[in-house]
Amino acid sequence: MHPLVLSAALLSLAAMILLGIAVRSMVVRRALVQRIGTVSSVASRKSLPAQAMVRWQWGLDPEVPVLLERLGWRSPRQRVLFLGAQMVVPVVCLTLLGVRWLTGAGGISVTLLVFASGLGYLVPKRWLCAAVKQRQERLAVEVSTMLPLLRMLFEVGMTVEQALRVLVREATEILPELTSELRLVLARVDAGLELGPELRAMAHLLDVDELTNCTGILEQLIRQGGGALASLLALKKLLDDRRATTLQEKVSKMSAKMSAVMVGCMFPALLIVLAGPGFIAVFRALGEMGK
Repeated sequence: MHPLVLSAALLSLAAMILLGIAVRSMVVRRALVQRIGTVSSVASRKSLPAQAMVRWQWGLDPEVPVLLERLGWRSPRQRVLFLGAQMVVPVVCLTLLGVRWLTGAGGISVTLLVFASGLGYLVPKRWLCAAVKQRQERLAVEVSTMLPLLRMLFEVGMTVEQALRVLVREATEILPELTSELRLVLARVDAGLELGPELRAMAHLLDVDELTNCTGILEQLIRQGGGALASLLALKKLLDDRRATTLQEKVSKMSAKMSAVMVGCMFPALLIVLAGPGFIAVFRALGEMGK
């Protein structure tokens, strides 16, 4: 057997072994959590990024667990799925190169193998970063939608916790991303934790500026019991102005791109229509002079 094919087979075997170890560790940890109880497991989630780095440092860089948390992939099955993809994709790339070499294609070197394996390792992480960025954009849009709803609920006399529970129960279709995060926060509150620190931890984990500002105002409401409705209104106006500015920037960039498209596609056709008869007449006159 060729060394390249043998190395690809060994890498595939190593990936399967590591995946099996990850699945077994997830099953053992779930059984341990069930034996200890849900309260201790919920309380231990206050430092999710740090604990995730400890659990996954054997197979992933420290940034990946935080990105998985921001994407909402918190179940062991989803984490193992991403880990398997990050291990299998480089092996698939190496296997394809091995098959290409066996079919007689040349130009395969050690540098190409290293580049293919590195590219296969980075592709899942690049996809993860793009998915996290899209989710953060959706969260920013949902925060601007949530602020008027919170103001209406506060004006009828509800507390912060009651308003958040109403949003989680009634606004799932309007705020799908925010309600999924708030549901976890309220579950930890039901387990005995304080609402303010949990909201702050959620905003720190998701890393969305609009959500961080909103949770700061909610913490002020929790401490003072009122007097922050004007801050919510000011934050809503600020977010609307920011969205309007962002849309203006996108429109400006789009107009510049459309100008480039017009110059590249329409200008040649316009030149042919307008200057074509003149050029034809000039060529015809030059032809008659040659006779």
